[in-house]
Amino acid sequence: MFSQGPAVQMSLPFAEVRRWLFEEALPLWADAGLDRVNGGFHETLDFAGAPGGGAFKRVRVIARQIYVYSHAGVLGYDKGAAIADHGMRFLLEKAWLGDAGWARTLTPEGAVRDATPDLYDQAFVLFALAWRYRSSGDVEARRFASRTLDVIEARFRHAGGEGYLNAIPPDGPRQQNPHMHLLEACLAAYEAFGDARFATVAESLTILFTRRLFDDATGTLAEFFEEDWSRAAGEAGRRVEPGHHFEWAWILNDRQRLLGGDMTRYIEALVAFAERHGISPTGFAVDALRDDGAVVEGGSRTWPNTERIKGHLALFERTGRDPSAPVAQATRLLLDRYFDVPVRGGWMDRFDAGGTGVAKDMPTSTFYHVFLAFAELLRLEPRLTQQ
Repeated sequence: MFSQGPAVQMSLPFAEVRRWLFEEALPLWADAGLDRVNGGFHETLDFAGAPGGGAFKRVRVIARQIYVYSHAGVLGYDKGAAIADHGMRFLLEKAWLGDAGWARTLTPEGAVRDATPDLYDQAFVLFALAWRYRSSGDVEARRFASRTLDVIEARFRHAGGEGYLNAIPPDGPRQQNPHMHLLEACLAAYEAFGDARFATVAESLTILFTRRLFDDATGTLAEFFEEDWSRAAGEAGRRVEPGHHFEWAWILNDRQRLLGGDMTRYIEALVAFAERHGISPTGFAVDALRDDGAVVEGGSRTWPNTERIKGHLALFERTGRDPSAPVAQATRLLLDRYFDVPVRGGWMDRFDAGGTGVAKDMPTSTFYHVFLAFAELLRLEPRLTQQ
């Protein structure tokens, strides 16, 4: 598996990360990734850096790019505010459905293609609005964030009282993933606006995690659940994803930072399981496991590797445990393998279990994961260089 993976480098490549992010990736996606004809952002670029076309624009991708360039603006990227503003205008004009919330997908030109209210999309829009306000003080962002939470509470709250519907109407088993991103978004909104409503929802989602989503006996977080939050029947209920273990660890660390409470044991358990079972011998974070640690999907997308960085940084902030080895390994893997594509600032988003790149294009959605992981690494640079 992944026979050509990178050797572990113990030094953290802060300068390379900063250069790739601010000199290559942000300029590429601010230029080629922007749809200057119809508005919004292209769903993909090809490996020459040209828009990949496609039949739709996902609202979650628009939101993710608004987040990226808002956060980049906070960090001093001079085009950040303008790119985020471009995305905001398109989002508000095209995707808002009033009391129904945000659409799921648009046509490339901006007409509503799929109006299905989806919790995952509502969460990412809320996350984007929080960062937009944080970067610019945009009062429209704050107003729509409040309206988005109104929709979530009025329409998505599950009749059983614990958690939310994945979509309206519900489709398939209950899922942890949209709840994870709603917690992430509510924490960002609480930090941006100081509105206790968002803290209240974040607290309820944390309780859902500790009581229902996380299994103490195995140290695992399942993906799919029955209506009563028992794990789904069969193999679906045994599926766990290392990337989500790492991602939850980071979000729980943020929860403790903002709202208090001790999340340390959950962060330690999540990272420990993912690190023990979910990292290939050559350092790739695999896509999916079973709850006994057996590999279910041995390929590796970009995002589980970015989440590995965040998970270990969260553990460092909670315990002081030196994260240098796993963070350096994951960062080097991204820089040397995933970002080794013809257009600088892009990525090979998927490798198969043999270590061959198999993605046909560069999905825009990946930038959210990479940017946030690298921003966290740079945020902690002063402390990490003192290790």
